[in-house]
Amino acid sequence: MYIDSQPHTRMNFDPIAYQVSPPTFLMNVSEEDSQRELLDHVLVPVAHKEDALKTAKVLAPYNPDRVTALHVVEKGGGVPDKTPVEQSEELAAESYAAVRTIFSDADTHTAYARDVVGAIFEAADEVDASAIAYRPRGGNRIMHFLSGDLSLKLVTEADRPVIVLPTIEPEE
Repeated sequence: MYIDSQPHTRMNFDPIAYQVSPPTFLMNVSEEDSQRELLDHVLVPVAHKEDALKTAKVLAPYNPDRVTALHVVEKGGGVPDKTPVEQSEELAAESYAAVRTIFSDADTHTAYARDVVGAIFEAADEVDASAIAYRPRGGNRIMHFLSGDLSLKLVTEADRPVIVLPTIEPEE
């Protein structure tokens, strides 16, 4: 532990004082109001039809005001694309249809990029999303390592709230 021997250069910081009361800008905001702002316009990245449906079902109980489903078509970046564009666009259309079974008025957005997380952030800016909501996808540690753990990047590099939804679907 470093102790500053020159008191005139130390800042007088009392951590206890900051734990006593929340910042004043939050004092007049109810929990319901802050949740409403968070859920004003949610961007929902989806990978395929099954993922889209599960994600929409898990998001539904939170009753977001507006939903935009996002499908990112991964580009190869100098190498052949993972899937042909036509097949990727069909996958996106199926995903959007699945989301619309839960959120009938959901908007859609398709992005074409090599960097999936970067594309999610760009899409969030383009549609002016208040938050990004996603369901973590399974996979073992090796898959997370090889993929660069997209979830970690998503929650640590975002410039807006990221809502990690439960992986268990609500009972019907």
